[in-house]
Amino acid sequence: MAAKKRGAGRGTRGAKKTAARKATAKRGATKRGTRKRTGTGGGAARTPQPATTLTAPRQARAIQRTTRQSPYKMRLVIDEIRGKDVNAALNYLAFSKKHAAKQIEKVLRSAVANAESHARADNESLDVDTLFVKHAIVNEGPKLKRFTPAAMGRATPILKRTSHVEIVVAARQGVAR
Repeated sequence: MAAKKRGAGRGTRGAKKTAARKATAKRGATKRGTRKRTGTGGGAARTPQPATTLTAPRQARAIQRTTRQSPYKMRLVIDEIRGKDVNAALNYLAFSKKHAAKQIEKVLRSAVANAESHARADNESLDVDTLFVKHAIVNEGPKLKRFTPAAMGRATPILKRTSHVEIVVAARQGVAR
């Protein structure tokens, strides 16, 4: 029996794997961009919907970006006002102890002012008492990266989180004016 040489067959296995990877990548690229469509065209033709006689409720929004408070703390407050009337939401925010309540109150007041401004520009009547918080979310903003000294000459990162607050107010339907 002949003894196998040391290292025999090393080059061929690597070449086979590389060739297989290239072939798979080629197949994936052609499938992504040039896939043929099958079928008769995606179902029945759409019929145009008749226009409704009711007008859509007037909406106004306000956004505050990079608020210097973490989104987690802001969401605790904004979850309480979502869906409430504007007056009830402003009452809640005015008497809340949380720092986030002040920031959210500013945004809510701005959204109400935007609604009044839009109504004035369109020469429409708007009763502020009919407004409610239709959409209120807090998204994460950019993190401010800082460092604090740690033991043995190291530094520990600190992430100072910021928030984007978005509030949409709309007039309730079916409310007597």
